[in-house]
Amino acid sequence: MTIEASVHVLPQTNRLRALHTIIRDKNASREDFVFYSDQVIRMLLDAGLERLPYEPQVVTTPVGAYYEGARLTTKICPVSIIRAGESMEPEFRSMYPEAPVGKILIQRNKQTKLPKLYYSHLPEDIASRHVLVFEPMLATGGSAETAIQVLLDKGVKEKNIIFINFLAAPEGIERVLGKFPGVQIVTSSVEKKLNEHAFMIPGIGDFGDRYFGTADAGANND
Repeated sequence: MTIEASVHVLPQTNRLRALHTIIRDKNASREDFVFYSDQVIRMLLDAGLERLPYEPQVVTTPVGAYYEGARLTTKICPVSIIRAGESMEPEFRSMYPEAPVGKILIQRNKQTKLPKLYYSHLPEDIASRHVLVFEPMLATGGSAETAIQVLLDKGVKEKNIIFINFLAAPEGIERVLGKFPGVQIVTSSVEKKLNEHAFMIPGIGDFGDRYFGTADAGANND
């Protein structure tokens, strides 16, 4: 599978670009940032869920006619990379409130710049599920690589992992798919590049800090 076939970018409609214009503005209030980010997150979730396996299912409508629809044929589990990934959970829970949610905590060492796994808690049957990994920012790809390896070590099949993120840098995409070619990536934008500080350009700042209101907009997540 080629990199192009594994990366699914939301259609760059005027509506999506308008949402990005509000969200990327450094002067956006936290309320606006959260409100409009949630709209993009719903689009990303819909695109990610479209990548899952379905089978035909026919139902009878209230007027006695038949509708040829579809039914999801797999169990799913979102796994949030703490903390920014948790921003995607509320929208998902409104769609699948019964699904379990896994957590992975990875932090980057400020000196070595390398990611370190601190914590993971996943459902016991995670290996039998399709997994949606929630991480808004795919910059260098270090955290994504670590999280995917955690899932593989738990028995999740590479082809059953869908990495859902808000923004992706070309460098991060190449790193992740270079090591895990079976993984699919769903994003709302592929950025131009990383600068010398590993910040995405044009970027959005630190998504987690802006979403949860803990700091000024600044660096991108890993």
